[in-house]
Amino acid sequence: MIEVTLYSRKDCHLCDIARNYLEELQSVVPHHLTEIDVDSDSKLRNLYGFNVPVVLIGPYKLSAPIEKRDLEISLRAVMQNREQEARLDQAIAEGSLHIPVSWTRSDSISLWLARHYLAIFNIFVFIYLGLAFVAPFFMKIGATAPATVIYRAYGFVCHQLAFRSWFLFGEQAAYPRAEAGVQGLVSYQQATGMDGYDLLAARAFVGNEQLGYKVALCQRDVAIYGGILLFGLLFALTRRKIKSIHWILWIVIGILPIAIDGVSQLFSQPPLNFIPIRESTPFFRTLTGFLFGFTTAWFGYPYVEASMSENRKFLEGKLEQAKKYETVKSTSKE
Repeated sequence: MIEVTLYSRKDCHLCDIARNYLEELQSVVPHHLTEIDVDSDSKLRNLYGFNVPVVLIGPYKLSAPIEKRDLEISLRAVMQNREQEARLDQAIAEGSLHIPVSWTRSDSISLWLARHYLAIFNIFVFIYLGLAFVAPFFMKIGATAPATVIYRAYGFVCHQLAFRSWFLFGEQAAYPRAEAGVQGLVSYQQATGMDGYDLLAARAFVGNEQLGYKVALCQRDVAIYGGILLFGLLFALTRRKIKSIHWILWIVIGILPIAIDGVSQLFSQPPLNFIPIRESTPFFRTLTGFLFGFTTAWFGYPYVEASMSENRKFLEGKLEQAKKYETVKSTSKE
């Protein structure tokens, strides 16, 4: 049955005419009429109030003044479309209709990406994070040339300040600035004898045999990508069933802590010095970085999966149709 909606109002002469036309057309094109008073809802009144009557018939919208001929044309068009769709569905179901479907190389690549995107993400993050730890290993074994390449490459995306980085193969895992007040660790100034506010020197300092060699990414970046990788692995283990975190929780848990930790440092140190001096600790950099990375992946990956899932369904359906068409074509040739 064709659904028809008439938006009208009381004491509307044109509305009465449109209603009468539709009643007369019931015997020509059967339909179900629903009449709605636009004055019963403020949104409807604002939307249709000056145009009533308004008639919706499938995809067609008719506004005053409405002619009986226009109503009949719209009703017949919807009826014919439905009859054609019904015949098409029946032909497909009976196997008497085979629509030519071609499967291209780009379709194969798209389907492969839709199926394996998460593995690609996880492998990329693993390699990206892992190479940052390869650099100090190369320094330890004396392979300074490849280590330098890694440090320079990662230097485009990370500040690499030694007092905010992890160290491997040395006396300590980190050498924070004295301002951080970390108990039990020798400060960066004490360990290196350098000025804690000489940022270029801190960026250039890679380490040595005694102190160890720094990871090519800072503590916060290591934690961010570690959090992304951990969620990616959990998402894979749960077969991508985890739902996206609410955006408010993402902001509160993921963004605000890292913003507060980072901005408070920025505003407390030269050249700004807006608030008393503060230097974050390796613990807080790692914690806030991990929360940001993990919740960002938690927020984003399920949305990526929703999009990829639609692509998979479409492409898998297309592949199945292409195989059927090729089978029918081969059979007809024989």
